[in-house]
Amino acid sequence: MTEVSSLTGRLLVAAPALTDPNFDRAVVLLLDHDEEGSLGVVLNRPTPVGVGDILAPWAGLTGEPDVVFQGGPVSLDSALGVAVIPGDEGPLGWRRVHGAIGLVDLETPPELLGPALGSLRIFAGYAGWGPGQLEGERDEGAWYVVESEPGDVSSPHPERLWRAVLRRQRSELAMIATYPDDPSLN
Repeated sequence: MTEVSSLTGRLLVAAPALTDPNFDRAVVLLLDHDEEGSLGVVLNRPTPVGVGDILAPWAGLTGEPDVVFQGGPVSLDSALGVAVIPGDEGPLGWRRVHGAIGLVDLETPPELLGPALGSLRIFAGYAGWGPGQLEGERDEGAWYVVESEPGDVSSPHPERLWRAVLRRQRSELAMIATYPDDPSLN
């Protein structure tokens, strides 16, 4: 069995050729990646559903847009909270994933976490891959793996995130940000 180098905390940016509609121009934050598989959330899929409509106690603690994001095609009836909390120690109800980014236990009273939050996003569902599946997709060119920045989680313009993440790369990936939505119209 080959050793898996953890990609936890990194971003998966969908290549323009990725044809799965669940991941068209998606930016996925990997929350867990090991020999058992991978789990992440799509950062740029806002829904029209307000956070207050399904998790009223957490409304007002999320940034703009204050809506639930579709984290991926798996378990759409479950919710995940991802928050950025600066500093070395996080409060009760928050588990560090990578750097200042961590998972929020949505059963924790929001008043315990609220003062510490730098930003918060609520996701319905997640994206998941079995053992070796993500590595295979990456090797086939479906995903670019890049470093995340804490601001990616709470981008106020999620519709621009795919291009913004690619544009900041110091490689040929920056050019991919200019790839047209529909190359046939070029």
